[in-house]
Amino acid sequence: MRIRFIVILFAFSAAVQATSTLRVGNQVLTAGDSRERVTKLLGKPSSKSHKHGSHSPKGRRGGVRVVSNDQGGEQWRYRRGDHVTVVTLVDGRVSDIEDHRL
Repeated sequence: MRIRFIVILFAFSAAVQATSTLRVGNQVLTAGDSRERVTKLLGKPSSKSHKHGSHSPKGRRGGVRVVSNDQGGEQWRYRRGDHVTVVTLVDGRVSDIEDHRL
């Protein structure tokens, strides 16, 4: 039973990978790179969206707004052959790279 669980986890992790690096040709895109470097390596994104990760305390007007680098930012999606790559940018820098195989 334990082996089946491990095999299932491995299969799922192979389908979706969230990493801090991505090989693009003979160059590497890494977390911390600028949006200009992303555009230079991957070109214009297929789509852009904003990932909402900030929140205000309930019931308070003008409350403190909490923003975390792990949440929020802008997501740029790229279609690359049989892969979809999602690059999350926070404050103009790469914070996360996801690569999905179709």
